[in-house]
Amino acid sequence: MRLASLFLLLFPFMTMSQELNCDVQVILSQNVQSAAVDKTVFSNFEAAVREFMNNRKWTKDTYKVEERIECNLMITINEAPSVDQFSASIQVISRRPVYGSSYHSTLLNFNDQDFDVRFLRNTRLEFSIDQHRNNLTSVLAYYAYMILGYDYDSYSLEGGTPYFTKAQQIVSNAANAPESGWKANESINNRYWLVENALHQAFKPMRKAYYEYHLKGFDVMSKNVTQGRAVVTKCINYIDQVVKSRPGSINIQAFFRAKADELVNLYSQAFPQEKNKVVVIFKKADPINTERYNKILKSN
Repeated sequence: MRLASLFLLLFPFMTMSQELNCDVQVILSQNVQSAAVDKTVFSNFEAAVREFMNNRKWTKDTYKVEERIECNLMITINEAPSVDQFSASIQVISRRPVYGSSYHSTLLNFNDQDFDVRFLRNTRLEFSIDQHRNNLTSVLAYYAYMILGYDYDSYSLEGGTPYFTKAQQIVSNAANAPESGWKANESINNRYWLVENALHQAFKPMRKAYYEYHLKGFDVMSKNVTQGRAVVTKCINYIDQVVKSRPGSINIQAFFRAKADELVNLYSQAFPQEKNKVVVIFKKADPINTERYNKILKSN
């Protein structure tokens, strides 16, 4: 019998915490703010999404309240053609604490432009891993499992595989859905490819990088910054392997969107040889942020 089950038998008044501590914010675009629609539906929508993410049990593991994964969903309503139909985007951000510090390292920062949903006011959001019931809960559950996948990957080598696999199952279930974001041929930067790549053999060096970067790199920096940074540098070389075989992939983009500021701060204090080595890789992998990475070379 699992320890958690034993506690529940002995102390039935105790409850085990869910995995996610998800802050949800719904933002209305200017044209929706000025439209003649009942705005209270959006606050109801925000509350329903928050309840769905935070009050559902996503794994079989036991979490303490303080162990919940910190994450954010920022949903921008771009159009509201009817009272229950929204065209939106959703930005998903998740973080994990760094051992021995108050710092949190961003694991995922992904902006999904394909979030068209139908929401009936005061309706409980229902989800099943075995079927695509509606686009809203499928998208939310997909990102819940992606958040878990990245988090578990940062604590054990490929530890997130069960959760990436569940996210991939949601993609498969939604293959015939009319909404965008689920199909391989729609875009190379959508939900399909984010999880497809995460589980692909070619991206295994990246999975290894996520693990060592956090557990063996950042988690030791409170004791030895130079040692921790050396591990991160090794992980950057793992990622460079993926850049060479899959340049411009959505997963490379997602990594640097989450890590760019963190890497600039880390390597601004590095030795000149380290700086020169990693900046070449950063600029090749993430050319849009070339000027940002040049700051590393200019720092003392």
